[in-house]
Amino acid sequence: MSLRLPSEIVVEDVLPTLRVLLARELADHGLTQQEIAAHLGVTQAAVSTYVSGDPSVEARIAEHPRTAATVERVADGLANDEMDAYDALAAVLELVRAFEDRGPICELHEEAMPGLEGLGCDLCVRGVNPELRTERAVLDSVREASRVLATTPGLAAFVPNVGTNVGTALPDAESRSDVAAVPGRIYVMDNSIEVPANPEFGASAHVATTILAAMTVEPDRRGALNLATDDAFLAAARDRGLDIMEFDAGYENRGDRLSEQFEERGNVPDIVFHRGAFGIEPITYVLSETGADAARLVAELVAATES
Repeated sequence: MSLRLPSEIVVEDVLPTLRVLLARELADHGLTQQEIAAHLGVTQAAVSTYVSGDPSVEARIAEHPRTAATVERVADGLANDEMDAYDALAAVLELVRAFEDRGPICELHEEAMPGLEGLGCDLCVRGVNPELRTERAVLDSVREASRVLATTPGLAAFVPNVGTNVGTALPDAESRSDVAAVPGRIYVMDNSIEVPANPEFGASAHVATTILAAMTVEPDRRGALNLATDDAFLAAARDRGLDIMEFDAGYENRGDRLSEQFEERGNVPDIVFHRGAFGIEPITYVLSETGADAARLVAELVAATES
């Protein structure tokens, strides 16, 4: 991943677009190209291109309502001598700061650095955020889990019709939005494991419910993934001495019911499964400290079923 600073986005995408829009707006106010060049700090030839040519602009900046309002305000102020260079700079900086706070600059930055996608990055606004580091670790765990699953021989046979998902929760998770998982679930195509997207928070329902239920009893059990219920897989787990629990397949109050069973047992098992019901496919959940740990355990158990 190439390192690109948000300031580069501002210099290469935002400011050129603003100059084009301001030049055209100032021209509409009757200013000469030389006057416009003096206001914008560019050459008269550049202004000519802005006004009469077909310069490249970044559409997400140019078409944003806040951009239009700022350009109109600055152009009016400069044209009517109600705004000096300091005021104009302040207005443009205000726009840039707004766009750096989960605005189009963030979108452009994430495209330039795909590793930022889904992180809710706010470095431009708030600096280094310890909470963001924790979120990154959680997302990295799900990415690692996805890689493990995608490279596990024979796993396709254990992916349910509804797909597989893997999740890791934040340490103090309270809701599904605190659990990272794969949007759209992991599925099988041509007997290969396909991971459709990078992990995001809030991308899972059932895996997240299982993790949250486990955390009510054992807060460190923050990872899980689902597979099709398979007797050979369960047998391999029993041979490993893993703790296994069966539960009712119904969706209603599933999280509460799982929490109650875990509390009655006094611990969270390594594997929980159900045999399905009308309209509900039999599913097994493998739980561990992180989604990556759960995926590695699954890889070992799948290998054991084939030995």
